[in-house]
This record gives sequence, C-alpha cells and structure tokens, in this order.
Amino acid sequence: MREIDIPRVYLVAKTTLVSEGLNAYLKDIGSPDWQTDDNAADGENLIEAAGRMCYRSWQPWDPAKPEASNPNVGRVRRGNDRYLANVLKSGHGSVLEHVNATFICKDVSRVFTHELVRHRAGMAYSQESLRYVRLDDLPVWIPDSAKSKPEAEKKFREVVDFLENTQKELADIFGIADMDDFTSKKMLTSMFRRLAPIGIGTTIMVTGNLRAWRHIISMRTSAHAEEEIRLVGDQIARICKKEFPNVFQDMFQDEQTGAWGFDHTKV
Repeated sequence: MREIDIPRVYLVAKTTLVSEGLNAYLKDIGSPDWQTDDNAADGENLIEAAGRMCYRSWQPWDPAKPEASNPNVGRVRRGNDRYLANVLKSGHGSVLEHVNATFICKDVSRVFTHELVRHRAGMAYSQESLRYVRLDDLPVWIPDSAKSKPEAEKKFREVVDFLENTQKELADIFGIADMDDFTSKKMLTSMFRRLAPIGIGTTIMVTGNLRAWRHIISMRTSAHAEEEIRLVGDQIARICKKEFPNVFQDMFQDEQTGAWGFDHTKV
C-alpha cells in the first residue's frame, strides 16, 4: 500500500484569446472605442467581448458606428473587473460558458471521481483506465475521519493490504506477467480490478467552463460535502480565484467551515 499524503490538483489548460480574430471582427464592425484589458486574463476578456457583443455595447452610441454601438446605450462600463462585476450581479452567466479551465486531479479516489462525473453540463472527463492499467501497489488516501480512531485506521490499512495482496496473487495465478497477448492481459486486468477498493488512488483530467466551476465549487466545498472532494474542491477554488480574479471576484471562504460561497449564486 502506498499512502497518499493529499490529492493534488494541477491547472493544465485554460482558454486563450485569439487577438487577431477578435481585432479583425472589431475592425469589421467599425473599430469601436474598446480594447481588451491588459490586467485581465484572456478568458475574462473573452467573456467581456461576449457580453458586449450581446448588447452591442462596445462603446456609447455613435451613429457613425451603428454595428458597434446601440442607440439605447448612452454610457458603458470601462475595465474588465467592473464589467464582469455587473455580469455577475445581473446573473448573465451564459457568457462565462465560453471559457474553460482544465485540471488534472492526481491521487484522487474513485469515490471522488464517481461524485465528480455526476456534473455533466459544461464538463468533460478523461480518467485512468483500470482495464489497461494493472494494479499491484495500491495508492490510497486515508481520510482524517478514519485516522481519528487508531483501531479504525488499523482496520483500514489491513483491508487495503489484503486487497493489494489479492491483486498480486491473481496475477501469479494467471501468469499475466509472462503473457504477450495484450487482449488477454486486458481481459484479466479488468477482472482483477473488481477486487480493488473504491478508495484506490487514480488520476482524472477534467475540463469545465467557468460557469460550471462556480457551481461545482459551491456544492463540493460545502461543509456537508464528502471529505475528499472538499479537499480537491478547495484547491480548484483557489486556482480559479488566482487565474480568473474578475470572474471569481464575488467568491469568498467561510473561515469556520472552509466552504467557498458566492455573492451572486444565480449566475
């Protein structure tokens, strides 16, 4: 058994802005008095562009630029932080769906992944396959609730060790290490995994748009959420707050419970 210290989260991709394309579009509609905010992330500028396109509010009304302005708009907000603050306040959350963040969650259990993949809207997943990856050294994170009682932690370790040895014994029984046929190996590996614990450490890549991440963070860092998913959700929340400060400007952490919440929950 390899004990996992703590599941880890890595940001591996995020939406970037194709400035050439956006600038060409702006030129096509008359070169409005607007430009991206150097202090904002690419994704945040893209969200602002989506919102301004929806309302044709690149600049105050100018009859010389009818495709870039709106006769209903006499003034506009300047600055990405102010603009996105209004987006969040108004609940115009659909524009957040244009921007994705991709994380690799390492050494998370299948308890965690079974809960995570229930989030479908705006999400994509790629998970380590135990049909292909044969188990021998079982990586397991032991929850603090199990460590709170020595006899419980002892039982936890005993069961994992037994299941780990079972994997090795099955491999020996079938002589899988000496097989050349990968199809047979895959079939046996799939069979062996049925006797692996649901708490086994695995790796999953997950992509979600920022609207979806706001929802997941609020649900999965709740004081009532499962212990492990709260640890992972907290890491994701902190990364999102750092990488997209304007989108997550209304996110706050409860000092007592550690849960992350939002001023605007209807986004």
